[in-house]
Amino acid sequence: MPHLLGSVPESLEDELFAKYREIERNFRERRWEPAELNGGKLSEVAYTILRGHVEGTFPDKATKPSNFYDACLGLSKAPESFGKSVRIQLPRILVALYEIRNNRNVGHIGGDVDPNHMDAVCVLHMAKWVVSELIRIFHGVTLAQASDLVEALSEREIPLVWDTGSIKRVLNTSLTMMEKTLVLLYSDSSPIPEQSLIKSLEHSNSSVYRRDILRKAHKQRLIEYDPTTKTARISPLGSARVESDILPKV
Repeated sequence: MPHLLGSVPESLEDELFAKYREIERNFRERRWEPAELNGGKLSEVAYTILRGHVEGTFPDKATKPSNFYDACLGLSKAPESFGKSVRIQLPRILVALYEIRNNRNVGHIGGDVDPNHMDAVCVLHMAKWVVSELIRIFHGVTLAQASDLVEALSEREIPLVWDTGSIKRVLNTSLTMMEKTLVLLYSDSSPIPEQSLIKSLEHSNSSVYRRDILRKAHKQRLIEYDPTTKTARISPLGSARVESDILPKV
């Protein structure tokens, strides 16, 4: 992965991306409470990057201000040339992300809905937006391009998929061919060639696999299948299906 945050030290960039991967991995493994806690850590790294950008000097490691709320709001006093995202939008999102960790508390007692999962969903999507926005600002790309780069950061190593070094295998043989296909696509942030899927799944007929699995999944918007390049990529709907219906039962 190339350096994506421009003038930001690679040590800070690596710290930011590591915290994001941690949030995403915990969410994918349905570990809601750690996902909440790590949101606060990511917000501290992001604040350090913004402060260094405004001051013109970056530290090598993230530091935690004594009053996170005041420190973030203090960025609004930066010259207008830094733009609203740096001065207002990102700092306010960071405060919200930090507050979920500190003041929502985990393991709440009472109420009809356990907020741990709900909070974790919020943490994940705020963290993804923060990282995407930082890449957009420091890497000079559109938000859509930045979002794609964030997806490429994803670590999707799951025990269900075994990478032998030359091929990937789905270890749960009781899954349907459709489920196995979604799991393989979920494990990789990049499009996968049709022939690689067929080889991994040991399907006996490429035409039947294309008709009954890839085109069907494409029609259901679980994947995006490109008949020209003969590649497939999982969609957000397909990822949600894997996370909610397939991973919990294996």
